Amino acid sequence: MAKPSGCTPSFVGDCCRKAGFETTPEQAEQLSAYLTLLMQWNKVMNLVGARHWRDALDDLVMDSFHLNAFLRSQVLPALPASPACWDLGSGAGLPGIPLRILWNEGDYWMVESRDKRTIFLSTVLARSPIAGTHVFHGRAEQFMEGKKADLIVSRAFMPWKELLAFIKGHLNPGGQIVFLTLEELKPEEGMDWICTGHASYTIGKDTRHFCAFAEKGD
Repeated sequence: MAKPSGCTPSFVGDCCRKAGFETTPEQAEQLSAYLTLLMQWNKVMNLVGARHWRDALDDLVMDSFHLNAFLRSQVLPALPASPACWDLGSGAGLPGIPLRILWNEGDYWMVESRDKRTIFLSTVLARSPIAGTHVFHGRAEQFMEGKKADLIVSRAFMPWKELLAFIKGHLNPGGQIVFLTLEELKPEEGMDWICTGHASYTIGKDTRHFCAFAEKGD
């Protein structure tokens, strides 16, 4: 597979290092393979706004590096040893694919209803398998029926208050949902949710946030 100009594992690893994150050779290889496919498919599917792999790495993939650090930090209550993880509305696999390259805990399901995006995600995993990482083609309601998660990840799947109502009853005791947002989210009076962790970070000119919630009483 021809790689976009400069998108080699060694150069991708160097770019990550300059951003303050170390990668193993295997992780750099997987990130390079993902970015290569993302840019190839982006020409015909408009998966992401970035038109160059460096822009996708700097503006989009870096969210996953910060999310990896957040999940491993003491800011967030500890997850089970092998958590059940859901990524609702996975789109082009962001943050899911890079996150799984860095944080490979438990089973991680990327849930996506759109046909072409599901094919893209399945192609990524077929060419560069990531242990415990799966794609579900269908609506989130279908996927969630009769199931519970320890961790749910959401980036713009639906407005956050609506999503909290949507997933209510689908988290295991101690389970949490982590939102990736451009503003800090705080529980409001009367909500059946508590904030279990928050962190902010900067990418370019943006201040971005991770806001974690759990149901009261868990």
